[in-house]
Amino acid sequence: MGTAKKRCAIYTRKSSEEGLDQSFNSLDAQREACEAYVLSQTSEGWEALPDRYDDGGFSGGNTDRPGLKALLADIEAGKIDIVVVYKIDRLTRSLADFARIVEVFEKHECSFVSVTQSFNTTGSMGKLMLNVLLSFAQFEREVTGERIRDKIAASKARGMWMGGVPPLGYDPPTDGSRTLKVNANEADRVRHIFTRYLELGSVHALQRDLEANGIHSKFHITAKGRRMGGLPFSRGALFHLLRNRVYLGQITHKGQVHDGEHDAIVDAELFEQVQARLDAQVRRHRSAAERRTIRAPLMGKLFDAAGEPMSPTTSRGKSGRS
Repeated sequence: MGTAKKRCAIYTRKSSEEGLDQSFNSLDAQREACEAYVLSQTSEGWEALPDRYDDGGFSGGNTDRPGLKALLADIEAGKIDIVVVYKIDRLTRSLADFARIVEVFEKHECSFVSVTQSFNTTGSMGKLMLNVLLSFAQFEREVTGERIRDKIAASKARGMWMGGVPPLGYDPPTDGSRTLKVNANEADRVRHIFTRYLELGSVHALQRDLEANGIHSKFHITAKGRRMGGLPFSRGALFHLLRNRVYLGQITHKGQVHDGEHDAIVDAELFEQVQARLDAQVRRHRSAAERRTIRAPLMGKLFDAAGEPMSPTTSRGKSGRS
C-alpha cells in the first residue's frame, strides 16, 4: 500500500516592492527553498502544487493580501493538505491574525510547516514554538514602532516637518529636506484671516465673511491623485488655523513647542492678539454655560424617549411673569 499523497502549497511574501521585477528575487528564493524541502519529503508522499501563492510588496502586519486570500480559499475548498513557508513571519507577524489563520488550517485538517524553523502544527510542541516565535516577532515589530516614534519626536525637536498635509500657507518640502516652503499666495490668505478675525471679533462672523468672499481651505492632490480641500472653512478648521503655531515658525509635538526650520508667515504680535481674543471668547462661553447650569441644575441629566437631552424653556403669561 503506497503512501497517501499530501498536497503542499508554498506561500511566499516580501514586504518591499523593490526588485520584484527582476527575474530572480526573494520570492523565488523562498519558493526554491520550500520546493527543496518538499522534495526531501517525497517518501512521505509530499508533492508541491504548481499554483503560486505569492504576495510581493505586502506587509505581514495584516491579512489583506491577495496571495494569502487565495491560499485560504483553496484550503477551505479542500485543495491543500500542507502549507509550506520559508519562515513563520512570511505568513503573518500578528499573533491575533495567526490564531485566526491556524483556526482555518485546523478546521480543514491542513498542517503548517516552516522550512527554516523545522516544525509544524500537527503536534502540541509545534504549536507552542509557533506562539513563542510569533510573540518575539510581534515584540520586534512593537520595538521598531517605538524607534520610529522616537525618531519622529527627535526630528520635530530639531524643527523638522515630519510629513502630512502642510497647513494653508505652506508647501511640502521638495528638495529632500524636512523644511516647509512658504507659498506666497496662501501666506497672504492666512494673514488676511488673522487680521480679519480681529476686525470681526468672532469666528462665526469670520466664517461667513470668508465664505462670502470665496476664501477657501487649502487645495491639494494626494499621491494617489485624490483631490482634497478647496472648500469653505468650517468653524473647527478656523479655530485650528488661528491656534496653529506653525505660522510662527514653530513645530509642536505632544504639547511641546520647538523652533522650526521653516519661515514664519504671521507676525508674533498679531498671533498673540488673536490668541488673547480667542481665550476671551472661550472664557465668555464657559461663563455663559455655567450660568445656564446654575439656572437649570437638571440640564444634561434628563433625556427624552429618544435619548436626546432635554433643555429648559421659559414662557411668560399675560401678567408678564415666568
